[in-house]
Amino acid sequence: MHYMENTKLVEWILRIGVAGEFLGHGLLAVGGKKDWIGWIANMIHVDAATAGSLLLAIGILDVAAAIIILVKPVRPVLIWMAAWGFWTALVRPLVGLGWLDFIERFANWAAPLALYYVLPGRRKKK
Repeated sequence: MHYMENTKLVEWILRIGVAGEFLGHGLLAVGGKKDWIGWIANMIHVDAATAGSLLLAIGILDVAAAIIILVKPVRPVLIWMAAWGFWTALVRPLVGLGWLDFIERFANWAAPLALYYVLPGRRKKK
C-alpha cells in the first residue's frame, strides 16, 4: 500500500475511533448518567438538577464534536477533544476512583491528538 493510502487509512481509523468515543460518552451524558451527575454536583458545588443540566449540555457538545470529526475534521475541535478527554480522564482520580482509571483512559485524549497530527495540512497556498 502506498504511503498516502496508509495515511488516509490511519486518518479514517482515528476519525472513527475518536467519533465513537465521544458519541458514546455524549449519549451517556445526554441520558443523565447518575455517577457523572454526582461528580459534577460535588466538584462544582451545585445541586443535582443543575449538574444534570450541565451534563446534558456536555453530552450535546460531545455528540456534535463526534459528528464534526466524521463529516469534516476541524483542528480546533480536535484540540478541544484532546483537552476535554484529558480532563475527564483526570476526573476519575479526583473523585476517588484511583489513578489506574486515569491511565486506562489515555486514548480519550491521545487519539484526538494523534488525529490532529495525522490530518493533512490545511494551510492556504501562497
